[in-house]
Formats: sequence, structure tokens, C-alpha cells
Amino acid sequence: MKSAVFYGKHDLRVEEHEKPQVGPKDVLIQVKACGICGTDVHIYEGDKGAAEVTPPTILGHEFSGVIAEVGADVVNYKVGDRVCIDPNCYCGACEPCRNGVAHYCEHMIGYGTTVNGGFAEFCAVNERQVYKLGENTSFEQGAMTEPVACCLHGLDMCEIQPGHQVVVIGGGMIGLLLMQLAKLAGAAKVALLEPVEGKREVAKQLGADICIDPIHEDVKEALKAAGMTWVNTVIECVGRTSTIEQAIDIAGNKAVVMMFGLTKPDDMISVKPFQVFQKELVLKASFINPYTQKRALDLIDSGRLDVSSMVYDVRGLDELGDILSKPELRAKGKYIISPEK
Repeated sequence: MKSAVFYGKHDLRVEEHEKPQVGPKDVLIQVKACGICGTDVHIYEGDKGAAEVTPPTILGHEFSGVIAEVGADVVNYKVGDRVCIDPNCYCGACEPCRNGVAHYCEHMIGYGTTVNGGFAEFCAVNERQVYKLGENTSFEQGAMTEPVACCLHGLDMCEIQPGHQVVVIGGGMIGLLLMQLAKLAGAAKVALLEPVEGKREVAKQLGADICIDPIHEDVKEALKAAGMTWVNTVIECVGRTSTIEQAIDIAGNKAVVMMFGLTKPDDMISVKPFQVFQKELVLKASFINPYTQKRALDLIDSGRLDVSSMVYDVRGLDELGDILSKPELRAKGKYIISPEK
């Protein structure tokens, strides 16, 4: 089968790979859509993502497709089912799993990270990780379920209440998702900071109350002019030290600062402890997507969350390496890979 195999930093090869074998509890998914994630970019650049990757590995953890084959002991799924997956498979037996924090599982299997994933024509997955797509959900939308699930976990930790003021930094896919989720959670005003005009336009269409160009505008003055004088939550979705520091600076008293964007492993930020003390800030971060996959699916299928406007294009496997290696391409928006193209 045609697959995109990661061999090491800047070394991704599209080649023929053996079709996966299906175990008794596995289903074989014919992949229809697989999203390119920031984690994939980090891995391609030789950095650690959410999990260690040992080459050679087929990347891709945001995917959906059709079940082509089921194992002998599979009872809840059948050939032809339209599905997506939660890529993080927990053991259920280690101390974190037994104490309600399974996303810190000591023996976690990660499809697209620790084992082969969805940048291929087929992927074999344990049935525990499989979710049926809703009737109103396309394969491209289904591939967005995992990032939405991650966003939901982060949003839960933000503790947004009806009437709150929220600032989202970064208008990429994750920022646009979290902006919408903040509105759904009851935020009275949501501002988006994003230097790319096209992304600001999409944000306005998706309900942003104010969009600010942080390069050419005074952010604090623009927020003040919009009546956002007490920012309760700042969600950083860029993954840069400068924007994390900015998030801390613009947060209001007793605010939550969510560091959602993934930085390089060795990045460090400058924090003024007095500023944190004076404003009683709560600094948080969010790690993967525990127990949120079904909620994400239901939100997408309901139509209340737009996961399509931020998708720039659907490309074939042969173009994956080009997209991973060129920031100017990724700046245009979210890319979905279809092995059928």
C-alpha cells in the first residue's frame, strides 16, 4: 500500500509498505482523510511531539475512513462502517489509568506516533479506539474530530463562564476551533489576535467579536476600545515563547492563561513572578484528549461547530513532505491528506 514513512528529521518518504495485519480485536480502516497536525511538523523537524517516535513510522493521527476488514473478536463494528479514531490507546492497568488520568498512561500506544498511523491507504486499529461518524459528518470533518477533542480538553480546563471575556492568540485551525468553543461555552466577548488578514476574515465569519492585527495594532488599546477591560481567559495557540509572554501580559486579574500551543521541547519563557502574583494568574497547559472524543463527534455532527472553514485544501500523499517542510504553505490554513488523490 502507498504510505508516507518518517525515517528521521526532514526524511519523509512516500513508498510502498506492507498492508497491516488485522488482529482479533482490530479493524482495518481504509483511510479517506488524514489531517496534518502541528505535532507532525514538530516530528518532521526532529522535535518531540506528544509521544516519542521511533523511525521508520507512518505518521498521521487525525484520520477517518471506512472499515475494510474486522478481526475475529470484533462485535461492535462491521465492514463498511464510516469511522474515525482516537489515536491514544491506553493500557487500562498502570497507575495513571487506574487513577483517572489515563492520558498519562505508562504504556500508551499512539497511532501515528508510536505505531503506524493514517498517512497511508490502510491502518489497523484496536476497536477500542474507533468511533462511528455521524450521518451529517464527512470524512474530512471526521478527520478533525481528534483536534476538536484536544481543544475540548483544553477548554474544560479554562473554566470559562457565561459572560466572560476571552482572548485567543493565533488564528490557525486550533485557534479558530477554540474561539468557537469559547463562544459556545458562553463567553460574552471573544477576541482573536492574528497577523494574517485572511485568517482574521475567517474568524469574523465564525463569530469573533474583535480581530486584532498584533503586528500593526496596539493590542491592549484595541481590547480596551472594544470594551474588553477585564480579560478572564487568554488561550495561546501559536506555540511561541513571545506569544505566551504576551498572553500573561494581557490577562486580567484572576485570569486563566492556557498555554495550548506546542513549543519546542527546550523553549523557555521569561515570567515576572510579581506580575503573576499581583494579578493572581493561573497558568495552565493541556495535554492531548482524554475522554472527549465522543463530545467532539457530537458537536461536529450537530453543525454547531464549524470544522471546515479553516481547511485550506485536500492534497495527496505525494505532497505531504512539501507541506511539512514549507511554513509558507501551512500558513494558508489546515491541510487534509487523502491517499486516494
